[in-house]
Amino acid sequence: MLKTVKQVRAAISLLNPDEIVNRARRPIDIGLVASSAAAYDEMEEYLLPAYLPLEERTYLLDRLHRVTGPNTPPSVDLILFEEGIDNPKGTYTFYRGHPADTAAEILKSNPDIELALARQFPPFRHRVIEGTIHAVSTENALFALATALPDIVPSLIELPWALTEFASDTVFLTGNQVRMAFLIAAAHGKDVGLINQKGAVLSIAAGAFGWRALARELVGKIPLGGGLIPKAAIAYAGTYVVGKSLELYYRGNGTMTRNERRSLYREALDRGREVASSVAPKSEIGSKCKIEA
Repeated sequence: MLKTVKQVRAAISLLNPDEIVNRARRPIDIGLVASSAAAYDEMEEYLLPAYLPLEERTYLLDRLHRVTGPNTPPSVDLILFEEGIDNPKGTYTFYRGHPADTAAEILKSNPDIELALARQFPPFRHRVIEGTIHAVSTENALFALATALPDIVPSLIELPWALTEFASDTVFLTGNQVRMAFLIAAAHGKDVGLINQKGAVLSIAAGAFGWRALARELVGKIPLGGGLIPKAAIAYAGTYVVGKSLELYYRGNGTMTRNERRSLYREALDRGREVASSVAPKSEIGSKCKIEA
């Protein structure tokens, strides 16, 4: 947990939209190996669906390289083989019946280019964004848990870093949500930055005070640290709902209804409890408390 908290603090202190944009815009070249023109077409159609704007799709098609075609570069970032053709280690198979498995395998072994893959090739986008939302929500849950611990275990020997290093967990949790907003926008190929995303940032900032007040209330009312897990669960759920709302917005599908948000929030609370329970003190895991969305 300490490692996660320090990572969150470092990430926020270095919050830089330009760095995120550069990662997302890194050109990705993919080599394709197939037995027929029809198989090549199918692989290209999967990576660059026909619904993409013509100009964008035409540009990105130049990043896909058939091994039988001209001007194949000497090296590429990934090599994708048609299913049924033996492929060497370090390359990937296009499972035509289960293409999502292909995307999962590629992302699992290429975390350094996942944001660029999400931005440039739609089949990777949802999985990368979902992973980002869960990761940031988990970071915020653990951060909320860690910053509450001094109230329960006021020991400078055990927790010398927790008492003075974080003046306000709201600042860092909100900053981490803003970082998430940058990442989701970049994955969708949208403009990134505080000015470009002022609406999203203001919404995140306003929501931070609401979850913080609820978290403080729970911690204060439940004795002997019983409010730690609810506090962490709220941090997870609030961040998760923000992330899913941003994903929906950048996909161009509008906004969630109140009932949809409440349902998603309840589901996220359960996930947040699991995350917090995995690292909370044993006495806290045994406590019984219920959070109403």
